[in-house]
Amino acid sequence: MHGDDSDEHVEFAGGNVHIVTTKESWDQKLSEANKDGKIVLANFSATWCGPCKMMAPFYSELSEKHSSIMFLVVDVDELTEMSTSWDIKATPTFFFLRDGQQIDKLVGANKPELQKKITAILDSANPR
Repeated sequence: MHGDDSDEHVEFAGGNVHIVTTKESWDQKLSEANKDGKIVLANFSATWCGPCKMMAPFYSELSEKHSSIMFLVVDVDELTEMSTSWDIKATPTFFFLRDGQQIDKLVGANKPELQKKITAILDSANPR
């Protein structure tokens, strides 16, 4: 055992999803994404939140399909100061970031809408 409570995050970590539990790891992931020119999709979730759990497998699936996006999950209970600074009113809330700046957001466990936003953002990032 690593002595951390990562077990409860297991259902959120699938595919290419990264769990963020510290501000340091958040900063590190964002700078990685900026360096690679990736868009960041940050899923502010909670382990007790039913809709968040419902979205988790779908989110993992999306992360496997879209390698140009970095998929993060932020536990609002572990990073309370971050949820406050991002003004999270409900979970899940999804933020799309480019170069650390918010370009879009989605509140609620809305699969078709999340899919639509990803498609639109990828289209705008890679104009044909």
